[in-house]
Amino acid sequence: MNLHEIWLLLSAWLLKHGLKILLIIILALLALRVSRVLANRIFAVFRKTRLEPEMQKRADTLSSLVRYIMQTVILVVALIMILGELGIEVGPVLAAAGIIGLAVGFGAQHLVQDIISGFFILMEDQIRVGDVVQISGRGGLVEKVNLRMVILRDMAGNVHYIRNGQIDIVTNMTKDYSRYVFNIGVAYRENVDEVMKIIRMVGEELEHDPEYRDDILEPLEIMGLDEFAQSAVIIRARIKTKPIKQWRVGREFNRRLKIRFDEQDIEIPYPHLTLYQGEDKKGQAPPVRVTVVNQPSD
Repeated sequence: MNLHEIWLLLSAWLLKHGLKILLIIILALLALRVSRVLANRIFAVFRKTRLEPEMQKRADTLSSLVRYIMQTVILVVALIMILGELGIEVGPVLAAAGIIGLAVGFGAQHLVQDIISGFFILMEDQIRVGDVVQISGRGGLVEKVNLRMVILRDMAGNVHYIRNGQIDIVTNMTKDYSRYVFNIGVAYRENVDEVMKIIRMVGEELEHDPEYRDDILEPLEIMGLDEFAQSAVIIRARIKTKPIKQWRVGREFNRRLKIRFDEQDIEIPYPHLTLYQGEDKKGQAPPVRVTVVNQPSD
């Protein structure tokens, strides 16, 4: 067989099968683009209806998952069609792929575990894009969730990739609503009832502030005197806010409370030690000699 005959056979094959393969590739690329647009359009309806932020988070997460599944299906179908045009029997290939997949499955148990765990995480709505969560000792904003992993970005900008199979406990700090807990320490000499009255007043001021009232779901709840600490008595309170707004509201409350405590001369103590010299059996204590030395000023 000379070069001319090889060229004729190659030209005939390209005309018959090569164009079909090229058409399949083009259609697959178009289908991938359409799937991306379609997934966005489907869930864009939910965004236009101005649903609650929690539903919008779930819509964004499901949009990403649907797009991932559609693109996977398109690529698999395109590959099978290309194999058919190349003259490769698809049936035996699928059977062999099943056997190989079973063998690979034993060696890729972590991948299978990740996919199964990711399926239940998404089905049970444990994590959504936009949530603030803590997983495996890492915390941050959820940027992406799929069947294989969860991607977090912490406050410092670091990105954490966590396999779904490694997730045992998920702490979601922005599911449906959030709370900020205050542990407010004041000196032992202060009147606790007066302090709680001031705390309640500051909470009411914050609830009526136009800049913060839409973020607060319930009035400040004062649970009372919680602990006798070494240097202070601890009053515990909490406030219920919209998801991810608790830190903003909490910081502003702390700022206003500090200003009000300064105005009312209420002491916020710092840790200190009380020295006790001890007593003998007669109830007498050894003398303590204290010398004050004035340091010369520069």
